[in-house]
Amino acid sequence: MATLLLVSACGKEQTTDAARVSGEIKGLGDDTILVCGMDRLFGRIDTLTVKEDKFADTLSVDTLTGLWLIFSNGTEYPLFADRREQITIQGSADALTALTVTGNLTNDELTVFQQEVAALEAPTPRKLREKAEDFIRSHPASPASAYMVEKYFLRQPDPDYDRIERLIEPLTGEVKDRPGMVALLNVLEEEQKLKDGRSIPFFQTLDADGEKLTRSDFKDQYLLIHFWASWDAASRRANAGLRPLYEAQKGKKKKKKKDGKEKELALMGISLDLDKEAWLEAIRRDTLDWKQGCDLKGWESDAVQRLNVTALPFNVLVNPKGRIVGTNLTVEEVKKEIE
Repeated sequence: MATLLLVSACGKEQTTDAARVSGEIKGLGDDTILVCGMDRLFGRIDTLTVKEDKFADTLSVDTLTGLWLIFSNGTEYPLFADRREQITIQGSADALTALTVTGNLTNDELTVFQQEVAALEAPTPRKLREKAEDFIRSHPASPASAYMVEKYFLRQPDPDYDRIERLIEPLTGEVKDRPGMVALLNVLEEEQKLKDGRSIPFFQTLDADGEKLTRSDFKDQYLLIHFWASWDAASRRANAGLRPLYEAQKGKKKKKKKDGKEKELALMGISLDLDKEAWLEAIRRDTLDWKQGCDLKGWESDAVQRLNVTALPFNVLVNPKGRIVGTNLTVEEVKKEIE
């Protein structure tokens, strides 16, 4: 499996095989850009330091590696880098979804697609999926097609796995053998385990004191398990949406209905953070009073692996008997299920 390491260009020896990424994003000023691997090849998050709109770093990669650039406003942008390549990024902070990335054919293909999408006027999710499907079918040998499958079809509230399988089938063997695509094929095989009505797989995580936290700690309750990370803006917004639900459930617990028809709901947060302090600071800042767990292993966390979490935010609702009621439910859908 390929490995990736960001090495600062300042004060560290550069390897001859390193890819170099540099660029200028006008209007970004002094900022940082988080970097993580698409294919889970990168076991941690690193940063690009931006000074007066410009940045430069080296990437030690031993194969063509898919990366995410994650900006401070939550925007994610894809790029691919291989060893000895010169990757250049140009654009504007006002249009972070339409950057120009050069340095190899995959980036050229992605840049054309991203800029075409950015030029669409109020595109619907359906239109975006159709455009992504056209790209995938016309680029069966491109690693960017694997990215499209994950971005536009897998990372959805209710993935259409049959459609995903049809899209993957014509891709070349080289694309299918990429670690990210292998993981996706495993997800397709394992997703049956998360069907409504099935028992939730056993998993465990650790709380802030290092104590084990499992579903069995919430006996005789509905349990909403929410996956998030301090570095993921969308999942933190989802956390904010859960606060009123948590407060309402606390009030109901104090005044239990005599008819006993309404079950109690408990919440458990599981973070994909790798930095304990960043995780705890996010809990404090976002006022997350319900149970929180994190084993500091990111995408390799036990709960992430066992529940096939492929995107953030993600949630799964379990009934008091430990059976799955639904995944990626809205707050209103959660309320309906427990009433």
